[in-house]
Parts: sequence; C-alpha cells; structure tokens
Amino acid sequence: MGLFLLNSIEMNKSNLYKKILSDIENILDFSVPTFTNLGNISALLKSHFNWFWVGFYKVERDFLILNAFQGPVACVKIKKGKGVCGKSWEENKSIVVKDVDLFDGHIACNEASKSEIVIPIRDKKGEVVYILDVDHDKINAFDEVDEKNLSLINDLIIKII
Repeated sequence: MGLFLLNSIEMNKSNLYKKILSDIENILDFSVPTFTNLGNISALLKSHFNWFWVGFYKVERDFLILNAFQGPVACVKIKKGKGVCGKSWEENKSIVVKDVDLFDGHIACNEASKSEIVIPIRDKKGEVVYILDVDHDKINAFDEVDEKNLSLINDLIIKII
C-alpha cells in the first residue's frame, strides 16, 4: 500500500510537470527580453508547487548574477564553485541537496531554506548560461522526478536565449 501511494504521488507530480512544461511553452514570448520570460517561468513554478524560492542566476564572467526570481530577497552575486549554484555551474551538472545544512560550503541566502535543487541551463553550444535554483523550506523536498523534469525546462529556455 505504501509503495502504491508513493508511486501515485510521483505520477501526480510528473503529470503536474507535464502541465507546467506545456504552460511554459504557451507563455514564451520571443518579442520580449529573456528576463521577462524567465520571470514568468519562475512565477509558474513557484505558484504550482508552492516552493519557497525559485529563480535564475545568469552567468556573467566569473560570477552568477541574480536574474528573474520569485520569493524573498536572495544572494545577488555568487562566485563560480561557491555554494550549490556555483558548484553546479563549475561541474556543469544538476545538484539535489536534501538538507542544505549538510552541504559543505552552502551559502545561506535565507535561513528558512532547508533543501535545494539546482539545474544548469545551457545554450546551443552546451555552455552554462543560467542556473535554475529552487529552494524549499522543508528538508528532503526534491528528488529525481524534480531533477528530470526541471532539466526539461532547458529545452524551452534554449529557444529564447
């Protein structure tokens, strides 16, 4: 019974992601700045999942600079390799952090953040140009379903950058 419930929850989450990905595709507007589209993507994700913080950091030289986001005040500048976002950029891979207090080098932009998922967004050449950062105020909030589906957003964002 417990396994059935878990599979049911995962299926429902996957279905919600399918809807959100479709919604994102429908709201993309090629006539406006990338920032505007990323703002709408952040808003959709935050409102559908009720996450604590959702946003994008833009790669600018050796730093990630805060870009479009939804949620409380955040860190505005992160050096490559620092914190979860900087490490994701440096390693060019997604990172799921079940408990941010256990992540060596975690940057506490907000103490209410307890878990985090970070997804690199790559351009057509495969270079990381943005980092999608999502925080939750509960421990162990993200899993491989989130990682897989949030990574699909890259396919949509690549159309607007």
